[in-house]
Amino acid sequence: MAKRDYYEVLGAARGASADELKKAYRTKAKELHPDRNSDNPDAEAQFKEVNEAYDVLKDAEKKAAYDRYGHAAFEGGMGGGGPRGGFNGGGNGDFASAFSDVFEDLFGDFMGGGRGGPGGGRTRAQRGSDLRYNLRVSLEEAFKGVQKTINVPASTACDSCHGTGAEGGAEPVTCPTCSGLGKVRAQQGFFTVERTCPTCNGIGQMVKNPCRACGGAGRIEKERALSVNIPAGVETGTRIRLAGEGEAGLRGGPTGDLYIFIEVKEHPIFQRDGVHLFFRVPVPMATAAMGGEVEVPTIDGGRSRVKVPAGSQTGKQMRLRGKGMPALRGGGAGDLLIELVVETPVNLTARQKELLREFEKLSEENNPEASSFFSKVKSFWDGKKM
Repeated sequence: MAKRDYYEVLGAARGASADELKKAYRTKAKELHPDRNSDNPDAEAQFKEVNEAYDVLKDAEKKAAYDRYGHAAFEGGMGGGGPRGGFNGGGNGDFASAFSDVFEDLFGDFMGGGRGGPGGGRTRAQRGSDLRYNLRVSLEEAFKGVQKTINVPASTACDSCHGTGAEGGAEPVTCPTCSGLGKVRAQQGFFTVERTCPTCNGIGQMVKNPCRACGGAGRIEKERALSVNIPAGVETGTRIRLAGEGEAGLRGGPTGDLYIFIEVKEHPIFQRDGVHLFFRVPVPMATAAMGGEVEVPTIDGGRSRVKVPAGSQTGKQMRLRGKGMPALRGGGAGDLLIELVVETPVNLTARQKELLREFEKLSEENNPEASSFFSKVKSFWDGKKM
């Protein structure tokens, strides 16, 4: 039976690029995979035919020979032998090699990562983990900025072996089981499966004489004191990254990073909203009625005198511009908002009560809000009688 044209087998046009051929091959391989076509007795033969075609066309020299001579290029010595591993004559050849390109697409993370992923390539060292540190600061510290010393428990490079894990700082040797790849292959029926090397645990190297101080890990647990600059304007949720201050890498690998998450503590006076600050200040009834001044604090520890307009009511707000929090990345500062709370006197003496009753009789026309409200109430009641 005459062989079908390899381009026809893959469903690709002559002159297709290497990427186009690879894409066509993967599509066909997925379509014809025997595990997906258990009801098709010809699936395995068709699947092998697809692999045979791609094994030739993916090789630039073999492709050139095939484009010129066709199948005759691999018969009778014309092309220097059949395709790599040979599917001619019904042999299985190096099937695992031919199938490797599509295996990753079909089974994804089953192998623990594709090329360049976890378990792939030579792994001489491992990067240390990132660390998180939660730091609480006061509102005043967030306003001014502060330098803090923190103690971070973390793994650091072993001084005895200089992070290599070997006694005396000797270099690790290549793992004899996986030849430094960090993974081993095992044939399981139709498939070749890659697993993490059990000897070196995927590192690809071994330490003959482990360091006694760190047990061969190349790092030890140790608490470090770090000085951290907290910039002015930070707020709860601000994250500061200290590169290279995290966990030490395994066997000489790069160090991870330290992330400091800021929490600003609540203040007994000021409330914060972004760059703005806010607080309520009680004002005596007489001051609110006649006008006057109140002295208020500012977050920098200073004092400001604020004029209270005559006739001020509870809820009236006044603004001190630029007296709020600084913007974290520059751009000036926010404002300080002050809300007046008119305070009603308590525990009145007999004389005070007498004066207030006299004041009440003389001030019937001095309560515009009350007059307006009760006028509306009267209209509401009158409407209900109709």
